[in-house]
Amino acid sequence: MIFSLVGLPGSGKTTVGRQLARRLQLPFVDSDHAIEARLGCSIREFFEREGEARFRDIEQEVIDALTQETPRVLSTGGGAVLRSANRQHLRSRGRVIYLKSTPEELYRRLRHDVHRPLLQVADPLTRMRDLFAERDPLYREAAHFVLETGRPSVATLVNMIVMQLELAGVVPRH
Repeated sequence: MIFSLVGLPGSGKTTVGRQLARRLQLPFVDSDHAIEARLGCSIREFFEREGEARFRDIEQEVIDALTQETPRVLSTGGGAVLRSANRQHLRSRGRVIYLKSTPEELYRRLRHDVHRPLLQVADPLTRMRDLFAERDPLYREAAHFVLETGRPSVATLVNMIVMQLELAGVVPRH
C-alpha cells in the first residue's frame, strides 16, 4: 500500500512522512527529492531556468512512477495536486492523507525559509492564503483522510494518522 501525504508547503509532509514510514516499517520517498535526483539540480534552479509548466511535467512523470511502486510512504510537493493526473494516481493507487494547516500557521513556520520558490514574493502571507484558496479543494479531492495539523507534535500527528488508518481497516491494529 502507498500512503501519500499532500498539503501546502510547510505542512509537515516530509517530517511526518519519515516518522510514519518508520512507524509502519515502510520505505519513505519524498517526490521533490526524487525529482531533484532526476533533474540533477535543485527544484528552485530548474523552476527559474525552465519555468513552472516544465517542472509540473517532470513532477507528473515522477509521481506516476512513484505511485506504481509499493509499498511506501510518499511525501509529495505542495503543488503536486495541481495536475488532475496526479490527483487521480495518488487517490487510486493508495491512501492519501491531507495535512491541512492554516495559511497563518504555515507563514509562521516558513517565514525565514528561502528555499521555497513560490514564497519568494513581497507578501508571503498573502501568497500562502492564495495558495490555500486555490489548492485546498484539490487536496480534499485527492484525500481519503484530512488531518488538521495545528500545533501538535510530529509524534502526535503520526499517532492520529495511524489511528485513522486502523479505524478504516487499511492497516492492522496494534
